[in-house]
Amino acid sequence: MSRAAQVDTIIVGGGVIGLSTAWNLARRGQRVLLLERFAPGHTRGASHGATRNMNNAYGEPFYLDLYDEALQAWQELEERSGERLLTLCGLVSHGDPDAIAGSYAALQARGAAAELLSAEEAASRWPGMRFEGTVLANRDAGRIHAATALEVFAAEARAFGADLRFGHRVTALSVVDGGVEVRATDPDGAELSFSASGAVVAAGAWSRELLTGLVELPPLTVTEEHPAHFQVRPTLVEPGGESWWPSFNHFATASTEPGRTNVYGMLTPGEGVKVGFHMAGDEVDPDARRFRASDLARDALRAYVAEWFPGLDPDTADEISCTYTSTADGRFVLDRVGPITVAAGFSGHGFKFAPAVGRVLADAVQGIAFTPEPFRLAAH
Repeated sequence: MSRAAQVDTIIVGGGVIGLSTAWNLARRGQRVLLLERFAPGHTRGASHGATRNMNNAYGEPFYLDLYDEALQAWQELEERSGERLLTLCGLVSHGDPDAIAGSYAALQARGAAAELLSAEEAASRWPGMRFEGTVLANRDAGRIHAATALEVFAAEARAFGADLRFGHRVTALSVVDGGVEVRATDPDGAELSFSASGAVVAAGAWSRELLTGLVELPPLTVTEEHPAHFQVRPTLVEPGGESWWPSFNHFATASTEPGRTNVYGMLTPGEGVKVGFHMAGDEVDPDARRFRASDLARDALRAYVAEWFPGLDPDTADEISCTYTSTADGRFVLDRVGPITVAAGFSGHGFKFAPAVGRVLADAVQGIAFTPEPFRLAAH
């Protein structure tokens, strides 16, 4: 087994959270080594795909604080990299009146660009959609160009000296005097050993496997989710193309059909409009997935699109497969235990917060600040 030179921090996991943390630490002058089991942009986890919702329909100030910080950081990354990372095409949310009222009040309190519309007003503005009840529209929201974001984080981290190694599977993590030791195999199967002052574990569905015996995590449920892209009907494609489609949330209500969860989505240019049930998939072993929704789930999504999206063809579903790693309340786990900093349980809504979460984790690694209280292990 070969041993590499010691670094300051080893990051386990090369999805958006791991890459953001690598960037945040490296630009502070830390010697950073990131180990990722799969290839860049792989489809085994939760960070792949072209788009994500830039969604600020939250009622909790701690999420909105992270959102505001992340929005500014995304925009700064755009300027630095010259790449387009955001399209602020707006976000419309409808359904559960309590969720709408809570989000609107929280957004108003911080002066966000939010307004309330009737269902009829919203349908007139966005004729490809149907709406339920009062509609919350946010202008400082939209979508993230997710695949580009991964590439930019990696490039920026490397520019500051981070060593990013893909195809390196971590097989063991242990706490030793002075920090941590990490064992891994490289793409050729050779065994390697690395030492560092600390480690950040941002391994998604594999978090519990790596942290058992080291950190007592709250219950984490790994599910396989299956949103799909649907094609826009030709009559709804305006001269400017599909760009008028906002991102969206449809919050389930007490009267919603049994078993249906919240729905989310956004336009993915060139692929159609992405529509998905939130946190509705079957629990899975991340190493033994089907990469296919059940016929029942496919039928349910098709029926939903047929009912709520007159501007989409429900028979054009192009299915996606991804994982959610979820806590019971949907809040992330961000905390430090000795030399190990944990980032887990992003529950299908963490991507947009990545630059801010990377800063939070970097602060924890360096002992600059505790993570926000709602995300600490004790809060779960």
